[in-house]
Amino acid sequence: MMLVLKTVFYVPLYNGLIFLIDIIPGASAGVAVIALTLLIKLLLFPLSYKASKFQYEMRIHEPEINRLKAAYRNDRQAQGKAILEFYREKNINPFAGILPLLIQIPIVIALYYVFYAGGLPSVDTALLYSFVPTPDVNMHFFGIDIAGKSMVLAIAVGISQLLQGHLSLPPIPQKTDTPSFGSDLARGMQFQMKYIFPLVMGFVAYAVSGAVALYFITSSLFTACQELYLRRLLKKGIHSTHGSQSQS
Repeated sequence: MMLVLKTVFYVPLYNGLIFLIDIIPGASAGVAVIALTLLIKLLLFPLSYKASKFQYEMRIHEPEINRLKAAYRNDRQAQGKAILEFYREKNINPFAGILPLLIQIPIVIALYYVFYAGGLPSVDTALLYSFVPTPDVNMHFFGIDIAGKSMVLAIAVGISQLLQGHLSLPPIPQKTDTPSFGSDLARGMQFQMKYIFPLVMGFVAYAVSGAVALYFITSSLFTACQELYLRRLLKKGIHSTHGSQSQS
């Protein structure tokens, strides 16, 4: 499995990074990290769209699903059947948001390891394709040495991750009069993802390197902008669908 991941994902991405460093003026590793991250994110955009579309549809229909759960709370089998029937009625595929995420996981992991274990400024020539030259890598990015630790970039990682969580994650649900373990667990998980996870990511970015921090920042900001764009696109699509249905 590790050999497949290395051959299919890691080595091509590593060559892509070195190739970008070579063609970028000044052989800036920082600019190459940003460029490669944006390129991969753009290539994965169709998959991200499918996943976001599913999550958006689920948020829209959440009140109706919650009513079904409440109506059949004492009969799990009937509850599952009613929810599946609701999905079928609304033409929602429950697995539509899972498969795109699963496809992205090995690519994202490989991209992280390119920046984490790539060994820059040294270049592993044994991994390079014959047409990829070996550049003299410049590890300075706006005066910051991204080969080492950077508190500035680590703080930026935390802020960008906080922004991404604010836009991507649904609001933390309020406590109800009839608390349950499931709702409390979900509320706790959302709180940690929104406010604790950015602190963890900032710490990891500082502990590793500035190159990894740049990757985190670029990825988070792209995801935040992508969420805003997809939200507007999906709202427009849903409104136009409702409009055509009302006219018919």
